[in-house]
Amino acid sequence: MTKNYKELLHHIKAFVFDIDGVLTNGIFQIGPDGKPVRNLNSKDGYVIQLAIRKGYTVAVISGGKCEGVKASLQRLGLTDIYMSARHKIDAWKDLLAVHAHQGLKEENILYMGDDIPDYEVMQQAGLACAPADAAPEIREIAHYVSPKKGGEGCVRDIMEQTLKLQDNWMLKDDFSW
Repeated sequence: MTKNYKELLHHIKAFVFDIDGVLTNGIFQIGPDGKPVRNLNSKDGYVIQLAIRKGYTVAVISGGKCEGVKASLQRLGLTDIYMSARHKIDAWKDLLAVHAHQGLKEENILYMGDDIPDYEVMQQAGLACAPADAAPEIREIAHYVSPKKGGEGCVRDIMEQTLKLQDNWMLKDDFSW
């Protein structure tokens, strides 16, 4: 990649994440009802809420479908939630179309993915990111690889860097939840 990822952070207006392996560690427990149980990191949740309050678009594109995760993301304030996205590029194109009136372009979007289904979207994103434990092919095309693993704060890591760089971190009104 030609640019340092820190330079690209200046242009970010939106964050898009995969769920399994990024917002979660990708390990499923099976509940008594036979449905998978996923764990989300509360520190990721805090920074997602903060970014939304600061006017950033935050979205998820996932091949999985879990109503519990969707409900949790909605409680954080996400409205752009693409579940069961068999071809993630289709969801990506829809997201761009939905936000075209805001002037959102691919170069303004940070995408974090961890595995092969994320590859095509990562090639389109203005800033492609990956957790430390992403597949080798994904780490290879990422502008930035977090030192944190999926579900262990990789989302917080890159979002915090972005918000700090853009002077949107820790303002006094942030504590009035």
